[in-house]
Amino acid sequence: MVPQYVVKDINLAPYGMKKIEWAYRNMPVLRAIEKELIDEQPFKGLKVSVSVHVEAKTAVLARALARGGADVALTGCNPLSTQDDVAAALASTGMHVYAIHGANEQEYIEHLKMALSFGPDIVIDDGGDFAMLLHSDLKELVPNLMGGCEETTTGVHRLNILEKEGKLAYPVVAVNDARCKHLFDNRFGTGQSVWTAIMATTNLVVAGKTVVVAGFGMCGRGVALRAKGLGAKVVVTEIDPVKACEAIMEGYEVMTMDQAAAIGDVFVTVTGCKDVITPKHFEMMKDGAICCNAGHFDCEVCVKELSEMAVEANELRNNIIGYKLANGNTICIIAEGRLVNLASGDGHPVEIMDMSFALQAQSARYIAKNGRSLEKKVYQTPQVIDDRVAEILLATKGVSIDKLTAEQEKYVNSWDF
Repeated sequence: MVPQYVVKDINLAPYGMKKIEWAYRNMPVLRAIEKELIDEQPFKGLKVSVSVHVEAKTAVLARALARGGADVALTGCNPLSTQDDVAAALASTGMHVYAIHGANEQEYIEHLKMALSFGPDIVIDDGGDFAMLLHSDLKELVPNLMGGCEETTTGVHRLNILEKEGKLAYPVVAVNDARCKHLFDNRFGTGQSVWTAIMATTNLVVAGKTVVVAGFGMCGRGVALRAKGLGAKVVVTEIDPVKACEAIMEGYEVMTMDQAAAIGDVFVTVTGCKDVITPKHFEMMKDGAICCNAGHFDCEVCVKELSEMAVEANELRNNIIGYKLANGNTICIIAEGRLVNLASGDGHPVEIMDMSFALQAQSARYIAKNGRSLEKKVYQTPQVIDDRVAEILLATKGVSIDKLTAEQEKYVNSWDF
């Protein structure tokens, strides 16, 4: 029998509740959506399983879903991003919570399975771990599913592959691709939170250093922009020729990782791929070079291979392991090569996740209403949802914008000039 919750210490709940309330007071968009959910009760009688980083902003989302009528089961999408006090706070309210910071791989998978075990009608995923289980070990749960929502680039990529191969088992809304998600969360959220985590963890200056950013997608753009703003010389590595040109046009130096390895002081991978920084690159790096990852999975920096080639490994500072190589140089890895802004920090700023989780709440409501009639495809977030988030945010800031007149609308929607 699956327990009501699995958390590190339920007595941590009061500390977690303070974090949740702080986030709540700074999430006006999601608060507005929550009021609608309370009035409408769109999730009444439905079970919603959520696999997202278990921290305060996520807790506000989970609570909003519950207040909208859902029976919610929450687990993490990265064992190092779980905040035990937040997990305890939600568990203390009666929510199903299965998350412990530092869980090993077997425990992490077991927590995912527990969160799915009560047979959800809707799943909210971050990175596609729920999708992986629902397309393999837990296929028997799929017939009950109305659909899902995916939070991040890596997860959407995985789901697109499943759809292309004709294997996608249920409809999914690609929340990651909404304009209010990838334009703000991926760029401004990742940009700020990555450097907040790196600076807090290392207590080192960024100005004057050479920062190598691997990948110039929306997240990479944000990381590069903030590094530049902090006074770093920024080098970008890319596989996409158009994105490489864009990086050049924005004033960054572009080269291969083979070229960048010898000159970088800080390396941040943001590619969504594997084996971006490999043993040959470690051997080229300066003594004291710092490597971290801002992509979803811990496969971009080859930490396992680094540990095997090292002659010595020591914890140099909390969440920093130094691997001494045979050549005498030490390579520093932050947060085990896991998602640095969450495994070594508090993740994106509250106001950024306000927008992203408002999108999630509305997309889940969309699935609750339409899921049974949707094909097994990856769907873009409906524009009305995207626009609604932006409109609420503008209203909270007291900002008004222009609207098309009837004549202007006719002009832009007609061949008759």
